[in-house]
Amino acid sequence: MSSRPEGTKPPELYYDGEESRKYSSSSRIINIQADITARAIEMLSLPKDRPSYILDIGCGSGLSGQVLEEHGHFWAGCDISEKMLEVANERESEKGDLIYHDMGLGLPFRPGSFDGVISVSAIQWLCYASSSDQDPRLRLNRFFSSLYSVLKRDAKAVLQFYPESSEQAVLISQSASKSGFTGGLVIDYPNSSKAKKYYLVLSFERSYTLPKARVEERERETSKETSDEEKEEREREREENIKSDQE
Repeated sequence: MSSRPEGTKPPELYYDGEESRKYSSSSRIINIQADITARAIEMLSLPKDRPSYILDIGCGSGLSGQVLEEHGHFWAGCDISEKMLEVANERESEKGDLIYHDMGLGLPFRPGSFDGVISVSAIQWLCYASSSDQDPRLRLNRFFSSLYSVLKRDAKAVLQFYPESSEQAVLISQSASKSGFTGGLVIDYPNSSKAKKYYLVLSFERSYTLPKARVEERERETSKETSDEEKEEREREREENIKSDQE
């Protein structure tokens, strides 16, 4: 049996009252959620002169919603765990609304409702069937089709997730692409077993360029050294070609 939560129980059962409160009170998880949410907001490239209305998919106990508020935004959050939402309701947010909903059934909002969408550690759950009548591919397709609808056409979605395998990451990315999105995966700290994070960054722009992935300082230095070596090699080749032409 899988050691990952997704392989043990469906999310509405895994996150019972005890697990929801334990998750929401862990300082380690709170800090990780805050960092991921801040990174997602950064990649949304929202206007700086006004607040935005953001959908938080798999909002859980509202940890990411709290960060959205700290950045001055309004938000709506949906989650399938009633116990997580109970914890979120205790926060008494004035800028956020909560909805009990299964994202695999599609998102229950009007077209063009949101200036941006984020999700933290949620969409990988769509790859697991909790009953015989659930088809992960169909659930992914419903999810991304509805996501395409509820976003404004100048908006973006940044969905952080933890794939169990590279095949699962590809499946999720392809499902988004089939729904009409451009964009793709941004993998921060790709060579770190602990800090590595997957973000699916989605846009409507045909010429959209993905944000640069974050790398550790050692990786950045190595990349710079490699780049400098390549420049030196090209310069040597250029000088040799000039000499050859002169001869």
